Amino acid sequence: MDDAATDGADDGASERPGEPQTGDAFGEMLRDHHAGEETYQIIERDDGWIGPSAGGEHYFSEFDEWTELEQRAMGHVDGRVLDVGCGAGRHALYLQNEGHDVTGIDLSPGAVAVARERGVEDVREVDVADVAEAFDADTFDSVVMMGNNFGLVGTADRAPGILDALAEVATDDATLVAQTRDPTVTDDDDHVAYHEFNRERGRLPGALRIRVRYGGLATEWSDYLMAAPETMADLAGETPWDLDETLEPDEQLTDAGGDYVGILTR
Repeated sequence: MDDAATDGADDGASERPGEPQTGDAFGEMLRDHHAGEETYQIIERDDGWIGPSAGGEHYFSEFDEWTELEQRAMGHVDGRVLDVGCGAGRHALYLQNEGHDVTGIDLSPGAVAVARERGVEDVREVDVADVAEAFDADTFDSVVMMGNNFGLVGTADRAPGILDALAEVATDDATLVAQTRDPTVTDDDDHVAYHEFNRERGRLPGALRIRVRYGGLATEWSDYLMAAPETMADLAGETPWDLDETLEPDEQLTDAGGDYVGILTR
């Protein structure tokens, strides 16, 4: 799920009055934007913080509208590609048009449907945790986790298993191109307090517990990890992957900063 930071969920009625209905909020936002509506989503964190996330147009942007960091990262992609959390398919479509054999996966049924309608030739509803069951070993030359989708590893405990599974379906000389953000590069009081809250409960500072809201829908709560480069290196060190290089933007686009892309190899 490109940038969205949560997984989709089965539709179901809310148990508490006033609570949104549980469902594929991210996917419905993409469907509506694809149908021509102006859309945006809200991110809700488990400490009560609520803030806007990217508008729908972000997930449909073309290569020349991307940041130079995203554009540069595509130069590290080779061969057959697995696009993890493909969303509406912006990275998958670019790479497909560049001649790559691309498979996109997302847990959001709406995202999968939109990506397919937009022309992604192979897109499937698959949880990143299940890739080893969904694909044969040694299938992909590159794994792409753009749009901050390294966060889909979830937590420090869960990350090595996810990275192991991705290594299992990757070739011996594969590259993992993973975008995220160093969460501690901020002086926002709300975020600093959340980092301390996480440390007190034994979690990494950037271990988010969040859900996406759109209209009357909300995804189920899920874990999403923002990781400093040293954290990414430590987590990968328990797996077949090694962090070889970090790409940083020429200019950070937000006051918080900390954006980067990790280039990991087997």
